[in-house]
Amino acid sequence: MQPIRLISSVLTVGVWTLLSRVLGFVRDVIIANLLGPGVLMDAYVAAFRLPNMFRRFFAEGAFNAAFVPMFSKRLEADEDPIGFARLALSGLCAILLVLTALAMIFMPALVWATAEGFYGDERFGITVEYGRITFPYIFFISLAALFSGVLNAANRFAAAAAAPVLLNVMLVTAMSLAWYRGGAVADALIWTIPFAGLAQLALVWIAADRAGLRIRPTRPRWTPEMAQLVRIAIPAALAGGVMQVNLLVGQLVASNYDKAVSWLYAADRLYQLPLGVVGIAVGIVLLPDLSRRLKVDDHSGAREALSRAGEISLVLTIPSAVALMVIPLPLVSTLFERGAFGTDDTAATALAVAIYGLGLPAFVLQKILQPLFFAREDTKSPFRYALVAMVINAAVAIGLAYAIGWIAAAIATTVAGWVMVWLLLRGARRFGDVARFDARFKQRLWRIILASFLMGCVLWALWMLLGPLFGVPGLRWIALLLLIVLGSLSYFGFGQLIGAFRLSELRAAIRR
Repeated sequence: MQPIRLISSVLTVGVWTLLSRVLGFVRDVIIANLLGPGVLMDAYVAAFRLPNMFRRFFAEGAFNAAFVPMFSKRLEADEDPIGFARLALSGLCAILLVLTALAMIFMPALVWATAEGFYGDERFGITVEYGRITFPYIFFISLAALFSGVLNAANRFAAAAAAPVLLNVMLVTAMSLAWYRGGAVADALIWTIPFAGLAQLALVWIAADRAGLRIRPTRPRWTPEMAQLVRIAIPAALAGGVMQVNLLVGQLVASNYDKAVSWLYAADRLYQLPLGVVGIAVGIVLLPDLSRRLKVDDHSGAREALSRAGEISLVLTIPSAVALMVIPLPLVSTLFERGAFGTDDTAATALAVAIYGLGLPAFVLQKILQPLFFAREDTKSPFRYALVAMVINAAVAIGLAYAIGWIAAAIATTVAGWVMVWLLLRGARRFGDVARFDARFKQRLWRIILASFLMGCVLWALWMLLGPLFGVPGLRWIALLLLIVLGSLSYFGFGQLIGAFRLSELRAAIRR
């Protein structure tokens, strides 16, 4: 994949992901306003985190880290990739059916293990009920992840990137209809989740068929290929499990403080927007590309792909991180503060947003560096690094919680993120020049940082100037829009002026 085509593919995934995240914001604003930080929102966050946790553990994390490189190499060499995918689909189906059944039976234990602070109050029973309704979502979304991996390996990114949009469209529609008719908004939200997973599976299944990748379940068989897939997937599953433990440690700490689970969730949605649009999009495109290049020993091409992926990621991520740290209060107040979401909730959420913003570049760099290992079918090293990060996360979150309270969870997440990046960079040295960013990346990096810093100064000055408008309900959206537009113009102006990037390169990628 040529650099311009790689950037074009990243933009394709990024645009669809941006649409999904924007709709996700609409969803979360509705939840925050109609449910509000409190019992129902806490229960929803804890319940929906369970299938999402296992999804990342089994599908998007472990399974795809093993499956996508193996499928990409078989597709490149024409070594029966469809037969391999069919066996993988059948094995995944069997595992998911058993997992779903066990989770439904032992849901109270799962809720206690992931939100121990709920035990003994009304949140516990509601979360158990919600968890049993939402958990089948994992079956559909994990199978959808497999079909998405197949499409991505074939350089067909649009359908897989568009699938998450369905979830948010369906949830927003269900809650809006329930509110309009005077029904139970929380029940509409929870019951729509598994049906949204089914819709996502249908979309990517049909897209794969139309791409000539007709994959159907078959009788599960233990073959050498499946044995290799499991050997690679197990360390990736453990690594995914470690990363989920980090999230759960934060939730466990927050569950002991009133409304803290909801505050961290709202903050998480803000920093997940640039992370999803940039980091996840780059990781999705980069993994199959690196796998194919390494299959044919194209090491210079692999280094070029890594460097350009890192460059475009940081061009968009570093200014986003600066914005989250400089203007978290106007962002949170405009997006969330209404209805049941009050000024105290805004202040607490904004503090978490600023801390997550400090870690945003680290979260994105992980998505760029991990494919270096996964493309070589090395999932053991990322697991070891994730284990170290998990220990640090737990020590910081639990240790600081006694002194500073719930915000320790956000600090721990950011610290662990940067530790993980350092370990990945250190471990990738053994791959030689392939794992080293090229001279162009290094020359532009400091310019990107400088342009972002200058943009931060502009944002701060604008916030001081426009601050009174944020207290007027009818004008705060206009004030926020001005902040974003003028801040973006200043960044791209400074960046073009000092050579942080070339806008002509982005225009060429868009035309592709």
